[in-house]
Amino acid sequence: MVAEAQIKSQSKNSAKEFEKLLNEDFKDRKLKENQIIKATVTEITKNFIVVDCKAKMEGMIPIEEFKNDNELDKLKVGSVIDVYLERIESFKGEIIISRDKARRMNAWKKMEKFFETKEELVGYITGRVKGGYICNVDGLPTFMPASQIDVRPLKKVDHLMNVPLKVIATRIDKNRGNVCTSRRAVLEKSKDAEVKEVLKNLKEGDIVENAKCKAITDWGIFLDINGIDALLHVSDLSHGRVKKTSEMVSIGQTLKVKITKIDPKTNRVSASIKALTEDPYDSVEKKYKIGEVYEGVCTKLMDYGVFVRLEEGVEGLIHSSELSWTSKNVHPSKVLSVSQTIKVKIVSIDVQSKRISLSYKSTLDNPWKKVEESLNTIVSVKVKNIADKYILAELDNGLSGMLFYKEISFNEDIEDLKKYKKNQIIKVKIIEVKDEKIKLSVRALEKDPIDWFKENNKKVGDVITTTVQEVMKSGVKVSVGNDKRFLVTIKKSQLAKESSDQRPEIFQNGNKLDAAITDLNLAERKVSLSVKQAQIEEEKSLVKKFGKDAKSSGATLKDIFNKALNITKKKDNKKKKN
Repeated sequence: MVAEAQIKSQSKNSAKEFEKLLNEDFKDRKLKENQIIKATVTEITKNFIVVDCKAKMEGMIPIEEFKNDNELDKLKVGSVIDVYLERIESFKGEIIISRDKARRMNAWKKMEKFFETKEELVGYITGRVKGGYICNVDGLPTFMPASQIDVRPLKKVDHLMNVPLKVIATRIDKNRGNVCTSRRAVLEKSKDAEVKEVLKNLKEGDIVENAKCKAITDWGIFLDINGIDALLHVSDLSHGRVKKTSEMVSIGQTLKVKITKIDPKTNRVSASIKALTEDPYDSVEKKYKIGEVYEGVCTKLMDYGVFVRLEEGVEGLIHSSELSWTSKNVHPSKVLSVSQTIKVKIVSIDVQSKRISLSYKSTLDNPWKKVEESLNTIVSVKVKNIADKYILAELDNGLSGMLFYKEISFNEDIEDLKKYKKNQIIKVKIIEVKDEKIKLSVRALEKDPIDWFKENNKKVGDVITTTVQEVMKSGVKVSVGNDKRFLVTIKKSQLAKESSDQRPEIFQNGNKLDAAITDLNLAERKVSLSVKQAQIEEEKSLVKKFGKDAKSSGATLKDIFNKALNITKKKDNKKKKN
């Protein structure tokens, strides 16, 4: 029993001594969490890599963390690797380490350095995301926008997936831990070096015989000149107007061009075909004179006009307003057609802007001259449209005239418009042609009733007898003479001298009214009448006849009238006795 107790005592002392030695050994091992440390591979199993981190126990890392970049193939027992120490001891007493996090942290430090120096990195495109791709650089996932995967848009990128690609870091956000990479920048950098080398042997003004067409767009053509890209803009294809670039050039075709511009900053090259030939506009003023008529071919119809080719490389524009005499806003397709040969008149020439204005209608008979010659003649017109206050009618020469409601009858009644229908043929008189506007009249076909005043030598101040034709609240309408076509309105305030007698309702159609002419303008067909003024004038006449003191002596107009009537009766009786 004594021997057994001694053995237990010695064993206990040995354990304490080992623990003491182990603790002293760990004191010299300065391990800190959240840092990258060195670890030695001690064992490679099917699922884990066992490493010695100089901790209390060995660490185990899942084998999946070593499959990137084929690291697992190079790994062997004794290899020293970087690992990220998350925790020295977990609640289970295990050390927590990660190869992925160590790789990403190293990659981030490396990325920050390469971002400043713009050095190239090797990355692997591992997947797609919205707007671009995930590019893994040394275990650090970065974002590559779709526009940065190549210099030109790619329909398929399968051949670039999971293969080593050279990329450049274009943006780093340390706070968010985001990195943007670009393969396009590497390609452009390489391309720029090639372009600079080629541009050493190329200069502005050079003529290239073997420029190859690579791509065609509506606005130009991309050429391959000795391995570099050049742009042949559509405006440099020909001195004339180009409908479609694809109609002039096809992909793969070899062209002869002249180098017109080289931008040393962007290495962009511009080429031209038309620069190989003389500009026809240099001699256009010698060949074509303003006001002269020439023959041309319609090449293009637009909403605003027609382009006409006078010769190869020289085109002019017929504005829509110069197409027809009869319609200013006519659509070009209703007058001319493409490929039609026509005669045009030169209106203006601008050599600097390379613009020539043409007129088509100037080569045709001007119907407006014939209309001016037909002033005050009777013609037949066709009703095209009936508006609120006028009728639009078409003459036989295609011009349009306006028949206002006041020119339908002398009554100037707007209801007269309802008498007409669309497409009806009516006879009218052309009464005015001014500023390419035609004024028509129906009532001008008849004798104007206002001529009665002229024929009877009537003037302002004369008293005439009228006939009531219409009674209104505001006055009465009366006719003059025997013609009822011309009516004059006598306002309510002009119906009598006394305001108590100014009542339109006391009159009836057919009543005779003596009224004075207060205004008469035959040219403007204006007549103003007043019963009130006629009474005032009659009163003045009686007062003058029977004494100027008749009014001041207290005699009324009625007394004067009665006295005048009695005198007349006495004279009549004396005549009868004799």
